[in-house]
Amino acid sequence: MARGVPSLTDTTSASDELGPAPGNEKTERQIERGREDSRFIPVVLKRSDQSVRHPDDVLRNAIQEGTEQAGRPLASLFLSAISAGAILGFAAMAVGVMATLFGAEGPVPQRILLAIVYPLGFVLCLISGTQLFTEHTALAVYPVLDRRRSVTSLFRVWGTVLVGNLVGCALGAGLIAMADGVIGAAEGYASVAEHMMHYTATETLMSAVLAGWLMALGGWLILATLPDFSQIAVIYVTTFLIGLGGLHHSIAGTSEILVAAFTGAPVTAGGAITTIATAVLGNLIGGSLFVGVLNYGHIRETQLVREDDGDSSRDG
Repeated sequence: MARGVPSLTDTTSASDELGPAPGNEKTERQIERGREDSRFIPVVLKRSDQSVRHPDDVLRNAIQEGTEQAGRPLASLFLSAISAGAILGFAAMAVGVMATLFGAEGPVPQRILLAIVYPLGFVLCLISGTQLFTEHTALAVYPVLDRRRSVTSLFRVWGTVLVGNLVGCALGAGLIAMADGVIGAAEGYASVAEHMMHYTATETLMSAVLAGWLMALGGWLILATLPDFSQIAVIYVTTFLIGLGGLHHSIAGTSEILVAAFTGAPVTAGGAITTIATAVLGNLIGGSLFVGVLNYGHIRETQLVREDDGDSSRDG
C-alpha cells in the first residue's frame, strides 16, 4: 500500500540549500509539500508534527480521492462495492461464531467479545481497497463541496456503491449460510439479527447516525495517518466502538440479517427492509454531516482566514 519514502538527503537539492529566489519566497509548509509524493507521505517521518498529516493535506487528499472515485466507470465502482459487501460477511460470521460459543451468561460480557472480532471484516475491506458505502457518505461529499463534482455525481456514487454493497452482502451471506454445517453458528446469527431488528425506528436511526459518524471518521483518520499498521489500528478502533455500542452499520447489519435468514432464523422481509433502510439513512446523515460537511467547513474556513491575514500583511 505504501510507497517507498525518500530520505531528506535524497530530496534536498542545492537550490533548496541556497534558499528561494528573491521575490519567490515559499513558506516552510509549501516547501515540505513539494517533497511529498502524490499520497502526501511526509519526507521527515519522525517530526512530531508529521506523525499525523496536516489537516490541509488530509482535506486535499480526501477531495482528490473522492474526485477519482466519482470519475471511475460505473462497472468498476459497482464490482468493487460488491466485493466489499461480500467481504463484510466475514464480520457477520465472526460475531455469529462468538455469539454461539460464548452466551450471554459467560464470564466475559458477550458484547465485548463480539466487539473484539467485529472489526475483522472491516480490516479486510481496508486492506483490499474495496469500496464501502459508509466510507463514501463523507468521501463523495468533499469534491461536491469543493465544486469539482455535481450533486448528480454524488448520488451516482452513493447509489452505485450502496447497491453493490447490498448485492455483495447477499452473495457473501449465501455462501456463509451454505457452509454453516461446518461453521455451526446458526444460533449466534439469529441472536445478532434479533438485536439488529429489536429497536424502534427512532432508536435504529440514532444508532445508525452514530455508526455512520464513526465509519466516516475512520475514513478521515486513515487519510490522516501513514499507510502502515496505524491505518489498520484506526479502522479497528472505530469499528470496535461500533460493535461495543451495538450500533447499526447498514452494510454489516445487512450481512448479519441475511445470514440469519438464510440459516432459518425467523426474519420477516418487512422487518429486515425497514431496519436496513433506516440504518442506511442514519449512516448517511452521520457520515455526510458530522464528518464530510463539518471537516470541510472548518478546514476551508481556516484556510480563508489565513489567506485574508496574508493579504492584509502584504497590503500593510
